[in-house]
Amino acid sequence: MTQRISQLAAAALMALACVSAQASSEYPSRQVTMVVGYPAGGAVDAVGRMLAQKLGDALGKPVVVDNKGGASGNIGAQFVAKSQPDGLTLLMAPITSYAMNGLLFPATTGYQLNKDFAGVSLVGYLPLVLVVNEAVPATNVKQLIQQAKAKPAGLNFGSSGNGSIEHVAGEMLKKQAGISMLHIPYRGASPAMTDLMAGQVQVMLSTVPTTVANVKTNKIRPLAVATKERIAAMPDVPTTAEAGLPGFEVASTYAVLAPAATPKPILQRLNQELSKIAMQPEIKSRFLVLGVEPMSSTQDEATQALTQELQKWDKAIKDNNIKVD
Repeated sequence: MTQRISQLAAAALMALACVSAQASSEYPSRQVTMVVGYPAGGAVDAVGRMLAQKLGDALGKPVVVDNKGGASGNIGAQFVAKSQPDGLTLLMAPITSYAMNGLLFPATTGYQLNKDFAGVSLVGYLPLVLVVNEAVPATNVKQLIQQAKAKPAGLNFGSSGNGSIEHVAGEMLKKQAGISMLHIPYRGASPAMTDLMAGQVQVMLSTVPTTVANVKTNKIRPLAVATKERIAAMPDVPTTAEAGLPGFEVASTYAVLAPAATPKPILQRLNQELSKIAMQPEIKSRFLVLGVEPMSSTQDEATQALTQELQKWDKAIKDNNIKVD
């Protein structure tokens, strides 16, 4: 009897493997959608569009970007989490921001990062930049802190939404510098940057791509990059440590995700293609111009990173007593 059960189990596993292999060989059967949970024009959107174009070439089927902005990226994430796990709906994900969302809004996020998604591949790593509106008199971080202390209610800082990486970074800055600033959340980085340039908010911790895309307007002024070393995209901008905020380092990890139950062969196929794309000189150079450090990973490493990000930012949020209204 036991032998018969073992034979049936082995047969079932073999049949499943055949089905999975067939699914992989036939994948993709039609157009693939890469969802971006933020409006067009921001950093996540820029990276997603580069990858979508190259991935479409590699797969032989179009990969189109679908911007589903709102709720700090959660609307797009919820959509993908509930999509059919067939590899035809992917998420271009700033997993650092999504980890923060899950920790700060556990009841309303609408998904569990490390349970509702499977990692396809890590694709990039980028820091934040402390920027101010041109009308702010401070030309360095120390002067900004002095200004904030002189007028405790005089500065507002913008973010791409409650619980976003820009929001958490702003709260971390407030605590470390001992200053007060009012948080103004937006529906994405692009509208937040628009209001920063217009002077509706005075301060923002913005991703490098969003900063680089707008700094030439001369309506914003970068004061520091939140990294250990200066970056190639903005070599003249000091690090936060150089600017007087030692240990203040905030960066976002980007990954492509799929619904959790997506067949392993499809995830591995996508991982192989994205790993090749990440190593293309054209992609490397375009990423670096934006301030994004290209990276790749195995599919398992990408999935493990989801739990690692949750653990890392859970500690940071608790250490800095960060809360949201």
